Amino acid sequence: MNKREDAINLHKALRGKIEIQNRVSIETTTLGEEGGMLNLIYTPGVAYVAEEISKNKGLIYDYTSKWNNVAIVSDGTRVLGLGNIGPEGALPVMEGKSVLFKVLGVINAIPLCISATDKEEIIRFVKTIEPGFGAVNIEDIESPKVFEIIERLQSELSIPVFHDDQHGTAVITLAALINSLRLINRKFDDVRVIISGAGSAGYGIFKILLEAGCKDIVVTDSKGAIYEGRQDLRDPDNLHKQEIASNTNPRKLVGDLRDVIREADVFIGVSGIAGLLTKDMVRSMDSNAIVFALTNPDPEIIPSDAHNAGARIVCTGRSDFPNQVNNAVVFPSVLRALLDTRAKVLDEKMLVTASYAIASLVEDSHLNVTYVIPKVNDPRILPIVSQTLKKAIRKRCQ
Repeated sequence: MNKREDAINLHKALRGKIEIQNRVSIETTTLGEEGGMLNLIYTPGVAYVAEEISKNKGLIYDYTSKWNNVAIVSDGTRVLGLGNIGPEGALPVMEGKSVLFKVLGVINAIPLCISATDKEEIIRFVKTIEPGFGAVNIEDIESPKVFEIIERLQSELSIPVFHDDQHGTAVITLAALINSLRLINRKFDDVRVIISGAGSAGYGIFKILLEAGCKDIVVTDSKGAIYEGRQDLRDPDNLHKQEIASNTNPRKLVGDLRDVIREADVFIGVSGIAGLLTKDMVRSMDSNAIVFALTNPDPEIIPSDAHNAGARIVCTGRSDFPNQVNNAVVFPSVLRALLDTRAKVLDEKMLVTASYAIASLVEDSHLNVTYVIPKVNDPRILPIVSQTLKKAIRKRCQ
């Protein structure tokens, strides 16, 4: 059986990958008995708790599961590399994320795939569900509308809003690049990085690389290299690309990916386009080329093709190849830190510290071209990332 059939058959057999479990035990034989557990967790006992919370809303964190609940909100318009497959198509993906939240972060994450694609409707929906959740994870919503959604929610909600496509992917990408450069003895300020894709992930990666000290970044989109003065960037909907243009491409390179990748040291693909990077493009890169083909499920180039074309280090977002650069390594531990501190936002400086913490888990004796990043299930990730971020959050709040 192939992987496609295996995955479909498993999901058909499971009929859903998550379920709700109680934290209290209730014997059916005692239901309705005076003094039983039911009288405490439901009527009449729960009325006293509800009344206390109504007087002091902060008690909701002490008396309910809000402190550990995360809403995964998606409209299904930008799912993996599949594009706009709708909320129904997004649901199995979000269920998978819920499993990872639970296993890796001990977090209750509820997938909320909604049949609304209008920006204002999505914002209104998230604001209405705020009382029941300690944090929100925005997932797989198309650009550029997602940028305003994130910005608005972060300013209008009292709970943290995390954008996994943007923040999570950026953190793990930087962590892998830290170790890749360590392996070839290069520094951030003396490499040229090409980022293919200017959506949520590409924007987040550009921001974190800039904070980490990269001075020569070129971002490409479907129209080619992004640079100051490009005609279409004047559109008000392209504010994030205007920001990219103002802070990248110092040599004002123009043209498509084939033109700008020549002699580049690093390629980071978050384009959503399988097979975008050709062997010839890799051959035109630096002799110690680093290739991150991160589009899922099918990367910009297959690792064997990249290696055959001369790439020294190759990473993908998939678990069946070495060097899995996937935000699954990041989001459970980041949300754990946000829930525990109730911090509203994380800036790039904090995210960089998380990247270095993850990178540090790969010791010099183990670092090699097929192991530049810890495995997703490495038990050291949760404590080191959450502790690092908590420290950074507290320092900022001082």
